[in-house]
Amino acid sequence: MGIAMDISVIIVNWNTKNLLEQCLESLTSSLHSRSIEIIVVDNASSDGSVEMVEHCFPDVKLIRNHENLGFSKANNLGIQQSSGRYVSLVNSDVRVLPGCLDALADHLDHNSAVGNVGPRVLNSDLTLQSSCRHFPTLWNNICSATGLAAAFKSSRFFSGEHMLFFPHDRVMAVDVLVGCFWMVRRDVFRDIGMLDESFFMYGEDVDWCRRCWNANWQIVFVPTAQAIHYRGGSSGTQVVRLAVAQQDSIVHYWSKHKSVFGVLGIKAIFLFRHAIRYLLATLFGLFRSSESSRSDSRILTSSACLHALFNGSFTNLLAGEARNPTP
Repeated sequence: MGIAMDISVIIVNWNTKNLLEQCLESLTSSLHSRSIEIIVVDNASSDGSVEMVEHCFPDVKLIRNHENLGFSKANNLGIQQSSGRYVSLVNSDVRVLPGCLDALADHLDHNSAVGNVGPRVLNSDLTLQSSCRHFPTLWNNICSATGLAAAFKSSRFFSGEHMLFFPHDRVMAVDVLVGCFWMVRRDVFRDIGMLDESFFMYGEDVDWCRRCWNANWQIVFVPTAQAIHYRGGSSGTQVVRLAVAQQDSIVHYWSKHKSVFGVLGIKAIFLFRHAIRYLLATLFGLFRSSESSRSDSRILTSSACLHALFNGSFTNLLAGEARNPTP
């Protein structure tokens, strides 16, 4: 396909009609100095998302999947159907603020060694949302599992993967940009390939950023570009299933990029983390009846994650349910 656009914006949607409408409105109501196409890839939504796009945004290109293909595969379908020299992957629960796309494209225009850029991400109350990460290591996962990262947020040494010590106030090359909003040079996809479809959901951003750096493409945070991310809006329901999916993706990443000892190490950290959470949630449930529902949720989540560590059948079931969602 010939290059016809400056920027292709690709949005994967699954049952987030209202958030998707807000995302599309933020993109179509702003003026851009570059030509832009918008592609929505719908993963068999049942909430009227497709009808909303067809009725309210007729200029948006819509790809309708007949089943939930997962985040990576759906994005790849959109990339294949796009024509922009820059490809922006935007979550459906993101509101793009004016000037954001142009600021990201400006940085790519002036820095040929940069392959992927991301904006300053804000919460719904306009407070900062951490969007820059280190690559995962056993040490930063230990810091997260033991609470050291939360207790010493300003410390680089005790930081988890999230760079909570970084004020997100300057342009900076980072290991990983959280995948809620990227702008990627098309040449990078040609060079290293697209998202790994073996990651059904979660983990594909860390994996792709690792491959990007391995091929000597820089990944850069650009704070002059801004967007609002309604965290969890596109995957905030069914907490237990999603927790298992996230854990499964992390283990898959370690299996792909680390040694067998690294995989055993990350599984041991998960075992410790969920065993402690299970015990604490059980104790809180016994002594604090007002928090029993919250404790029950934590118990269910931790027990499901522990089960998945030792028995892949739960994770396989999860993927099957995600591909064939019930209303």
